[in-house]
Amino acid sequence: MEKVVIIRYAEIHLKGKNRGYFERVFTVNLERSLKGIRHELHRISGRYLIANFDEERIDEILSRVSRVFGVHSYSLGLSVPNTLDDIFAAAKSVAPQSGTFKVDTHRGDKKYSLTSMQINAEIGGRLLDENKALSVDVHAPQGYVYIDIRENGMALVFGQFFEGAGGMPVGTSGKGLLLISGGIDSPVAGYMMSKRGMNVEYLHFHSYPYTNEQAKDKVIELARLLSRYALTEKLLTVSVTHIQEEIHAKCAAELNVTLLRRFMFRIAERVAKRKEAKCLITGESLGQVASQTIEGMTSSNAVVSLPVLRPLVGFDKNEIIERAKKIGTYETSVLPFEDCCTVFLPDFPAIKPKLSFIEEEESKLDIERLVVEALNSIEEYRF
Repeated sequence: MEKVVIIRYAEIHLKGKNRGYFERVFTVNLERSLKGIRHELHRISGRYLIANFDEERIDEILSRVSRVFGVHSYSLGLSVPNTLDDIFAAAKSVAPQSGTFKVDTHRGDKKYSLTSMQINAEIGGRLLDENKALSVDVHAPQGYVYIDIRENGMALVFGQFFEGAGGMPVGTSGKGLLLISGGIDSPVAGYMMSKRGMNVEYLHFHSYPYTNEQAKDKVIELARLLSRYALTEKLLTVSVTHIQEEIHAKCAAELNVTLLRRFMFRIAERVAKRKEAKCLITGESLGQVASQTIEGMTSSNAVVSLPVLRPLVGFDKNEIIERAKKIGTYETSVLPFEDCCTVFLPDFPAIKPKLSFIEEEESKLDIERLVVEALNSIEEYRF
């Protein structure tokens, strides 16, 4: 009898002849998530088992597994030979000590000598004989004994399913570059694209000394929190102070944010192409702020050739906040340190700017020089 963590994957089983590729990436991601913890990882026909692990770190193991995209569910259980005596010995360990219970058997091995119903009856009967404080309730039991008969002569016995992160393994859907601010939205957007299997890297724009070092530290912490899911190990930061100063000095005040965002997209696209990323990702939500109107988004899109993904575009603020709390970024996001978009913020920013007006004002600036200067300010942080 061996204690194991049982992992079941999500959408991978739908991938037909390509399933092997997705399973290999999933295996790599599981190993990366468990780095530094003694363990063995085994794959057995649609299941993964973590075995021979440091039992003192089991809570940490379960926590790490819960954040791996592609995991549908996981359980802490026992691996035993598939004889009824061995299964019963394991069932006694996971069954409740009193109250109602139900035995629920799944046969991966359809050639097993007993049907699922027969196994349920046999093991359930033995448990009742062993413990008079138990009774069976097949409709609303207080506890379960789950039995999974595998094809390799083994059985997995456990008492509970835990919900996994779902989605697809990170790295199976290409690479994208997230424009991450210190706010609530962009970390959630990065999480959602990682959940769809995208390898997401992070780029942050700052306006030091108008924004302080604490604002940058806040974003570094957000990126670190996201890395628990996305497996990304670094953050790039770039200064746009000089760009904002020139926009403020030479252009119409109501376009400060609109013009800044166009520069951000230009810079991000060049960084993305260096890193062979195929898209940009933002946390924009339609109509949430003045720059996030359809006209504002169209203005930003107009200066890049890469696709821009906005996974939050149809979410309201409460939905975004709820997700931020769930993934653990909310408390950091609401720390009171301003980001670059609050610098030189006009009293009445343009809500529906005309592209002709934007381009006219932008012609007052040396775009290429400003972009190159920004790219030369890039710094890298690892966590």
